[in-house]
Amino acid sequence: MKYTKEVKTGILALVAIFLFIFGYSFLKGKTWFDSSRIFYAVYNDVEGLSPSSPVTINGLKVGSVTKIGFLNNSGELLVTFTVDTDLPFSENSIAQVYGGGFIGGKSLAIIPKFEKGNLATEGDTLPGEIEEGLLELVNERLTPLQEKVETAIVSTDSLINSFNVVMNTGTRQNLIESIEDLNLAITSIKNSSRTVENILSDNRVKIDSALTNFVSVSENLQQFSRSVQEIELVEMSNNIEDVIANLETVTEKLNSGEGTAAKLINDPSVYNNLERATNQLDALIQDVKLNPKRYVHFSIFGKNPGPYSRPVDSLR
Repeated sequence: MKYTKEVKTGILALVAIFLFIFGYSFLKGKTWFDSSRIFYAVYNDVEGLSPSSPVTINGLKVGSVTKIGFLNNSGELLVTFTVDTDLPFSENSIAQVYGGGFIGGKSLAIIPKFEKGNLATEGDTLPGEIEEGLLELVNERLTPLQEKVETAIVSTDSLINSFNVVMNTGTRQNLIESIEDLNLAITSIKNSSRTVENILSDNRVKIDSALTNFVSVSENLQQFSRSVQEIELVEMSNNIEDVIANLETVTEKLNSGEGTAAKLINDPSVYNNLERATNQLDALIQDVKLNPKRYVHFSIFGKNPGPYSRPVDSLR
């Protein structure tokens, strides 16, 4: 049986149309001969998730996103995705949009919950969740740093403005003059230091000799002082010993009754005689005071000296 060119052309056209539709459906994540389950999830923002993005469970690809569209007039998005595995999980499992970065796109991960009862069935809507991607994390970390940098820049700018206000023309001129005066003072100190060094260099021998003489004189003075101290101590010790010996001799004589002092101390008759002589001397002095004419009289005609007055405390 022969086919005409028209029939062959028609068959090829049908095959081409079928392959195109099959390939287009495959690229969109749809297959005609699979038994995958369809699920839904609602998001306010899908963060760049697109149809044909992979769907994973614990990192294993189990399906793909088939459709994303607006759910209502409030802007919520309905994501339709397929799951090719028969793994049972709860209807409370979370459909999380994750990933994304500088190169890679977003993906959808099912975080399964294995609760008894209430298993997810085809057509259920799972709770949606957005995981922060690399860019979001970087922005979150960089935002406080950016604020600190901006604050530091503002503070630095204020400091520079204040510095410019303080460092006006007059202040700068004064600072320049102060630095010049400081340089002159340093130069003068250097010159003085060189002069002192030259003087020391020229008189080094004399200085060394003077220091040597000073050390020698100091040693001699120390030796002389020690000698004087030793001599004085020896003489003082000898004198003290002589005094002590003399005192011991006098004490022995006094105790033994030898000598006048011992008799004065030990013999009561000597004391009595001394007391009597003292009383008589006192009476004589009173008599001289009362009757001076009896003892001293000058008269050319021999005048009588007058009556006698007896002393009050005279001895009989």
